[in-house]
Amino acid sequence: MLIVTAKVPRRKLAFGVAAAALVCCACLVTALGAGPAGLPAARETSGAAQPDPKGVRSNADRVAYLEGCGWQLVDEKPAATEELLIPQEMDDSYDDYLELQRSQGFDLTKYAGKRVKRYSYEIANYPTGETGVIANLLLYKNTVVGGEVLSPRLDGFLHGLILPQEPAA
Repeated sequence: MLIVTAKVPRRKLAFGVAAAALVCCACLVTALGAGPAGLPAARETSGAAQPDPKGVRSNADRVAYLEGCGWQLVDEKPAATEELLIPQEMDDSYDDYLELQRSQGFDLTKYAGKRVKRYSYEIANYPTGETGVIANLLLYKNTVVGGEVLSPRLDGFLHGLILPQEPAA
């Protein structure tokens, strides 16, 4: 058996994790740009306006923000909380993810080089009935600066925070 250890500074480790997460999200957006079968494209929404992204200080504020986007949560406690570093320079692999954020009114490029927190919540009311769907909120200080709804399944999807329209019967 071979065991390898390495000493990696926390800053580089956080950067690597953030970069990997953003690349994965960008790949999902590229691969699944139109959304899941039977659901409208990511930009079509139920007509709900996105809640005010400022002043999101507590867990209750984050839950209220997601509820304002049309979601009901399985649990009001986040399933995961992570600190991420937005890369200082973003290459072409981030284009689709950045476009998804821009389509929601968020500009992640303004936060390049900054640390953000990602709060993940499991959604209970996804229109297809799928379980395990996650809503992520990216916060810088007390402001929502990005987010997405995704399915972690292999054939999953990624789209904006606003609840999509119900599939046509």
